[in-house]
Amino acid sequence: MDLTMLAKALTIGIGSVGPALAIGMIGSKAMESIGRNPEAAGKIFVPMLLMAAFAEAVAIYALVIAFSIK
Repeated sequence: MDLTMLAKALTIGIGSVGPALAIGMIGSKAMESIGRNPEAAGKIFVPMLLMAAFAEAVAIYALVIAFSIK
């Protein structure tokens, strides 16, 4: 078994768990907030998208590191 492939798989696997949980929590809390105050949907939507993009960037960094392992 090639340990390089195992290292790549673990890097992207472990590196994507945190962002996946973060995006789930962001979406959950945003929907909860909109449910409590529907008039604030416009004010909640843009920050929600920004936070989801920042969380997704962490997963992309993990992917870049996985590709850079030789």
